[in-house]
Amino acid sequence: MQAPGAGSLTYSQPVPIRVVLAEDNYLLREGIRQLLETSDEIELVATCGDLPELERAIEAHSPSVVITDIRMPPSGTDEGLRAAERLRAERPGVGVVVLSQYAEPEYALALLEKGASGRAYLRKERVSDIDQLVAAVREVAHGGSVIDPRVVEVLVAARSAARDSPMAQLTPRERDVLQQVAMGRNNSGIAAALFLTERAVEKHINAIFSKLDLAEEPDVHRRVKAALVYLGAAQHRL
Repeated sequence: MQAPGAGSLTYSQPVPIRVVLAEDNYLLREGIRQLLETSDEIELVATCGDLPELERAIEAHSPSVVITDIRMPPSGTDEGLRAAERLRAERPGVGVVVLSQYAEPEYALALLEKGASGRAYLRKERVSDIDQLVAAVREVAHGGSVIDPRVVEVLVAARSAARDSPMAQLTPRERDVLQQVAMGRNNSGIAAALFLTERAVEKHINAIFSKLDLAEEPDVHRRVKAALVYLGAAQHRL
């Protein structure tokens, strides 16, 4: 007779994903903490309110995934991105979910510029859906990536606008010259900066005026308008 339990299969529970959370807003941090603690897939090992605290928590707890706000003390600028960059260099196996208040494509691109593996970018309004947040944590823990759909929409719209811009008609050298114009340099200054003759600079500027459809008027006015076109395009460049 077979002994009770002999030959029966045993199943082990999946190992929870070790997570460190960094968010300087106390109420939001507590809200996310409570959500994460409802998931059997997550083991929240530390919560932090600033970058130094996050760095200490990473050293102490060796998480599999870090969830971090972009802006935190001490500077309130790009601490989350800096943490992600440091992790890429020092702990490449650690996934990062970056949270942002807005759809900011420049930050998403900065996060992904050296590779999307193990990286997610979510707007904070998404984290109230625990399933979405846990899915992002799971994805980056396994080397995948997640980008908020709204950020993708902004990226696509910006790229489309860039293709439709008159700037798209300029050659690389003409864009270089226009950049110098936007910096306020005269023709001789542009020539010196780009190692061109003044005659070549003049030809490039005339071509720029034509391609940007800047009608005949005093050159100083056209230079100002050209500079404004350049600066407007730079503001939306990806």
